[in-house]
Amino acid sequence: MAIDVILGLQWGDEGKGKIVDYLARQYDIVARFQGGPNAGHTLKFDGNKFVLHTIPSGIFRPDQINLIGNGVVIDPITLSKEIKLLEDAGVDYQERLFVARKAHLILPTHRYLDAASESAKGKAKIGSTLKGIGPTYMDKTGRNGLRVGDIELSNFDELYEALKNKHLDLLKIYPPIDFNLEEEEAQWKACLGTLRKMIKVDGEYYINEQLKAGKKILAEGAQGSMLDIDFGTYPYVTSSNTVTSGVCNGLGVAPHQIGEVIGITKAYCTRVGSGPFPTELDNEDGEFLRKEGAEFGATTGRPRRCGWIDIPQLQYTIMLNGVTQLVVTKIDVLNQFSNVQAGVAYEYNGQLSNQLPYDMNYTKIKPSYQSFPGWKCNLDDVVEYDFLPAEAKYFLEFIEDKLEVPITMVSTGPERKKLIKKTASVINA
Repeated sequence: MAIDVILGLQWGDEGKGKIVDYLARQYDIVARFQGGPNAGHTLKFDGNKFVLHTIPSGIFRPDQINLIGNGVVIDPITLSKEIKLLEDAGVDYQERLFVARKAHLILPTHRYLDAASESAKGKAKIGSTLKGIGPTYMDKTGRNGLRVGDIELSNFDELYEALKNKHLDLLKIYPPIDFNLEEEEAQWKACLGTLRKMIKVDGEYYINEQLKAGKKILAEGAQGSMLDIDFGTYPYVTSSNTVTSGVCNGLGVAPHQIGEVIGITKAYCTRVGSGPFPTELDNEDGEFLRKEGAEFGATTGRPRRCGWIDIPQLQYTIMLNGVTQLVVTKIDVLNQFSNVQAGVAYEYNGQLSNQLPYDMNYTKIKPSYQSFPGWKCNLDDVVEYDFLPAEAKYFLEFIEDKLEVPITMVSTGPERKKLIKKTASVINA
């Protein structure tokens, strides 16, 4: 049995949470493989809205196991808030939510360092979510980090103090900022109680044993492929590998265990924070997309930058991820446009190309667009692909042809039920 993967193909916020929730019923286990509370996966069903930052999006499906993998970084405060959300919603999670012992912990001083570092950058800010993600991954690669399994050690308090003091020394190089460490630390230590009660596993052994037993597993990514630490728009990226290869490191599985790779893209494109965005619309169309699509960060609340769908960018991330299926979300946000655009090539250095330049930060890129007639109608009542307006189908089939990957589902709204199956997917959801 192989692990299927679901991940974002743009700069995040593609609507992965809803798709994971929908597909989860066909799986025994949903496993998060990277990222941390800088992610925000939004799910809407039965008139309720839930935002998850650390817990996998399959938690609302009864009887399903959810694993927070070793590639995830965990803030006990954020995790405790999510647990409270589940309890308030009456979700029976206690025997279904596992956490890998090798997952790293975000300390209060990680968030302190994150905020101080970003503040010191001034106009050169990278747009950090200030959740302590970067400093935590730095300690991980620097071999200084604390892991979930460490809270079971008798000398955990000593290890914590040593890392905290190291951070306090580092903070001396930055201008002072307002951060109540004493208050944050007290809350953090109290929330360790929630983590101590959770089922902890050696994730790599657990996941491989489940594969051997024939269990169906869905690996859930966070952020988007264009934020990958190696292949994204560096340095305006996150601190982990958001592409398919991150599944192997983030869960402890061999590459040959990867099965279907389901890539999620919006029918347009968004980005939060700083960094290059070739098809960005800094005009009334961009503002309309933001309002119509409710494009405000689920984690930070920041307004998202909006633009047309970018075909060369998607070709790039499909290549990196080995995508076998596409899901197009938020096509309903385009309902009111008389004309819809798609970026189909880049003009830079005097040439036309479909490849992303090495350094998008300093390369002046002019997108070449193709225009499509809009459908100018509501899609609320459309439940089958064949009943979509001809103009919408033409736009989707253009995307499918250019990306050379079959579109298997189209989302027409945020609710769980607003999802159209386009073709017979190899995943029998």
